Amino acid sequence: MNGQMSYMENHFDKRLDPTLLVPGAKSVVSLLLNYYPEESQNPDSYKISKYAYGTDYHFVIKERLKELLYSIQSEIGDVDGRVFVDSAPVLDKAWAARSGLGWIGKNSNLLTKSVGSFYFIAELIIDLPLEYDHAVTDHCGSCTACLDACPTEAIVAPYIVDGSKCISYFTIELKENIPSGMQGKFDDWVFGCDICQDVCPWNKFSKPHSEPLFNPKPELLAMSKKDWEEITEETFRVVFKDSPVKRTKYQGLKRNIDFVKPNRPIIKASVSLPEGSAPGIEAGTACSRKPGPQGAP
Repeated sequence: MNGQMSYMENHFDKRLDPTLLVPGAKSVVSLLLNYYPEESQNPDSYKISKYAYGTDYHFVIKERLKELLYSIQSEIGDVDGRVFVDSAPVLDKAWAARSGLGWIGKNSNLLTKSVGSFYFIAELIIDLPLEYDHAVTDHCGSCTACLDACPTEAIVAPYIVDGSKCISYFTIELKENIPSGMQGKFDDWVFGCDICQDVCPWNKFSKPHSEPLFNPKPELLAMSKKDWEEITEETFRVVFKDSPVKRTKYQGLKRNIDFVKPNRPIIKASVSLPEGSAPGIEAGTACSRKPGPQGAP
């Protein structure tokens, strides 16, 4: 159910055993960083996922995690470890859940009672034993809001997501033409999708982030559908400099826009993917010797 995301099937042994990533690993420190924006896009606009409003989170988080590791080493001494931000075979949601930062919801996202689910997850894997936190209980109850709202029926059952049906997959990962059978189902999303998070009742507790680098450029917030449809490669480079949107490249974004435009032919395009996710709001630790179950992608 991963479509062309074959990388999700690679290095399964490393996903289960952090000692293959950090020899002698004893602890996984999971951290969350809020990205929920204070301002949103123009209502008359094609939509991109909120995580892509500002600077690419890889750039923002990785340096802060390195600072955290350096701080630990300065205080304690010889501690070996590595930082991970959605860039290695690490079960980030599973480890965060095992660390007690939240629970895996029916939409496969990590949910919390305090701040919902609009945050990035990162890890610090170290060879230092710590006092470990414990998993929390599931609080989804009988709610099916995310399943009912998904326009492509990607959430095939509670806690099971078919990644190959997700709007995020089609608009970011898919290198070929978007299947015509998906026409009219994207609800104006042209990069990523937040539908299953927007409808989650726990996200009524989301609070705006305080990270300036995640703030969107004013040009992005002001863009209308006409602006999106007429976007030039130069405008793309300026508005989305250091943005996650660059992952789909200009031609990929144009493909997506043309796909969601009403009564317009679809431009055929081939999208090339690149080779190869300060401390967070909350942090938890888990013993690396007993990995938890893998969450849905």
